[in-house]
This record gives sequence, C-alpha cells and structure tokens, in this order.
Amino acid sequence: MAKDTPATDASRAPKVSFVSLGCPKALVDSERIITRLRAEGYELTRAHEGADLVLVNTCGFLDSAQAESLAAIGKALSENGKVIVTGCMGAEPEKITEAYPDVLAVTGPQQYESVLEAVHRAVPPRHDPFLDLVPPEGIKLTPRHYAYLKISEGCNNRCSFCIIPKLRGDLVSRPAADVLREAERLVAAGVKELLVISQDTSAYGVDIRYATSQWRDREVRAKFIDLAGALGELGVWVRLHYVYPYPHIDEVIALMAEGKVLPYLDIPFQHAAPAVLKRMKRPAAQEKTLERIARWRDVCPDLAIRSTFIVGFPGETEEDFGQLLDWLDEAELDRVGCFRYEPVKGASANDLAAPVPDELKETRWHRFMQHQQAISRRRLERKVGTRQQVVIDEIGSTVAKGRSKADAPEIDGAVYVASRRPLRVGEIATVRIERADEYDLHGSAVGF
Repeated sequence: MAKDTPATDASRAPKVSFVSLGCPKALVDSERIITRLRAEGYELTRAHEGADLVLVNTCGFLDSAQAESLAAIGKALSENGKVIVTGCMGAEPEKITEAYPDVLAVTGPQQYESVLEAVHRAVPPRHDPFLDLVPPEGIKLTPRHYAYLKISEGCNNRCSFCIIPKLRGDLVSRPAADVLREAERLVAAGVKELLVISQDTSAYGVDIRYATSQWRDREVRAKFIDLAGALGELGVWVRLHYVYPYPHIDEVIALMAEGKVLPYLDIPFQHAAPAVLKRMKRPAAQEKTLERIARWRDVCPDLAIRSTFIVGFPGETEEDFGQLLDWLDEAELDRVGCFRYEPVKGASANDLAAPVPDELKETRWHRFMQHQQAISRRRLERKVGTRQQVVIDEIGSTVAKGRSKADAPEIDGAVYVASRRPLRVGEIATVRIERADEYDLHGSAVGF
C-alpha cells in the first residue's frame, strides 16, 4: 500500500528523492538529470518518505541488475507512491509496467528531456529556473575531488553477451571542445581526478570522423589520443576507463610515460581462450595482447592494468579455462574483476553453445579469484619501499584511506595512510609504502 505523499504548494520547493543504479555511465546520466532539476528549483532528498516524487535510474544489463532495479522501484512505491523510472530498463518498459503498473512514467536511457517532462507533469517546478543558482560544473554524485567525464554514448560493437547497443544505441561521440570545456569547469570547481568513461572509450570520434572543434586557441580532433593529450594539460589526474586494445592505444602509453595522463588502463579483456573470444565477438580479440602488454610496460614501467573477465561463458571448456589462467600468469595484471556468466534476454550468446552448469561456474570463479589474488599480491609487494602519490578519499581517527595512481574509486584497492598531521579529503600526499596485502597498500605520509 503506497504511503501518502505531501501535496506541493507555492510556498516551498518540490522535493525529489533520487535512486541511481548501475555503472559510472549511468551515474553521469543521473548527474545530468539532477543538475537540470536543481536548476529548475527542485530540492533533492535521500528519503522517499516526505518527498513529492521518487525518480529511479535503472540498470538493465544483467538479470541480477534488473532484479535490483525492480526491487528499488517497488521500495520507492511502497514508501512514497509517486515514482518515475528512467535508465537502461526503460528501453523495455513492459518489464517495469507489468510488475508495477502504478509507476507514473517510464523513459529510456539518455532521454533527459522526457524525464524532465514527466517530472513537470507530476510535480510542476515552483518558480523561474533563471533565478536559481547551480554551480557551473553541475551537480555531482561523486565526492568533490573526483568526477566522471563521459565522452560518448552508445556502442558500435556487437559482443554476443551484451545488449548495451540495444539499450543505448550506436556510438555518439561528443565534440572534443564540449568535453574539454566540461573538464575545465570541473577542475575550476576543485576536481583533482577526471575519470574518462564511455562504453568504448578507444572508439571515441569514429562516428564523427574525428571532427575538429575549437578549444582555447586551437582546433582539437575528436580522437582518443588528441583528447587524452588535451586533458593532460589541465594539471589533474586523468584516468582512462573502458579502453579496448585497438592498435592505436599504443600511442597513449607515451603520454603516460610523460606523466600527462595516469599510467593506468582499464581494458575489459573478458577472456583469453581464442574459441571463447570468437563466440563473444570481442573487438580487437585477435590482437597479440601479451606482446603488447610487455611493450607497454617497457615504455611505461609504472603502468597499472585492470580488467574484467567472464567465467562460465556458454561452451567454455576446462581447456579454455586453463588457457585463461595461463594467460593471467603471463599478463600479470594489477587489478582484476571476474563475473559468472549470466544469460541476458536478447543476447545472442545464450544460443551459441551449451550452458555451463551453475556449480561449475561457481567453482571456476573461485579458482580464478584465488589464482589472480596471488598475482595481485605479488604486483603490490613490488611497491613496498617506494613512494607513491595518494589522493585521500576518507579520513579516520588515526589512519586515512586513499588511492594511488594505480587505483580507481570503488573498483580497485586502497592505500591506508598514517600521518603525523590530519589529512584532508581530496589532498594528494606522498606516501612511503611499508607493507602490502592481497588488494591494498599500507604506509605513512612523508610529504604533502
């Protein structure tokens, strides 16, 4: 039974409770929506009860993500009663309306205007948006010292296990000048780390034929290497995510060696066995990745590589899985995540080969994680005795928690820092590393 929500009146700003689920790309969508809402005079609240409306930004990539989204919608309905749904699940609205016919509206991903129109219908804005003050960098859901910078929407790849192109469409790149101006606003607002994201960051600009646009006193091409170089001029950490190993990625390693962007690559390899990669239809799957990783580290010895993998993909044999473990030994990746394959409705992978039993998926997942854990620990132990630049994310009574240049927020490890003086969130300290465990580093601040 839905609870009564307060009636809005002209004496106060309408309140919207916001739920953001899914990946950093969805988080950026959420930031754009709430920036628009704040610009129009809406207040944001964390509590569903007492709000005039709840807005749920869903994730629809995996069945488990869809279940989480549906649960969030149900919770919002029970605690408030007035709910608008947007995001990836909105591409298949019948899944939502069949479960919850009482939602006020359902819009798809990136449909910002439709979301705003639905909010206006349910809870009209209080007054003239031109009278409201919103910071020029917009409203962010991340801490003040880092921000996600989305450079494109959609994806041209057709990986057999993925329905992102169906949900978000083909690649649509932003002009380079637009990206760079947003980055400048973020830096001016105090952001010290820009996390560059898209569905396929290394394909940036292909759809607009690398068109140039005016930034500062020059033309900048909408090309991965050009954008990375320009971002590297802003004097903050620049971290590259979701980079496929196309040949031109070699060019950006030199920027890392020069210190213009962080020596960090997030490459979703997903598997190593040729037969599995072929069924996955992975882009750049035929590249000689082990040889290239070795060359990258020759150019930039400090390079940290993180990746994600899938075990239990349809048709995966014990031989395929063994090839994956052997590949990990040779690649020596720094940070690795692993997922058990989940069949996604509409994905062609479901019909490619016999499914791997759930019990075997679970066994392989544990074997994979134990195998990689030893590799990650060896990589971290090499840093004991070194000095690392660490950005502080949280402060405690005696020890602060931060990240080195090799660690992205939320997904990688941490550096725990003891200091003679209190550290501040967002501060970058020089830390002497004293010990390592499977995922984290521990040390003492020696410079500020």
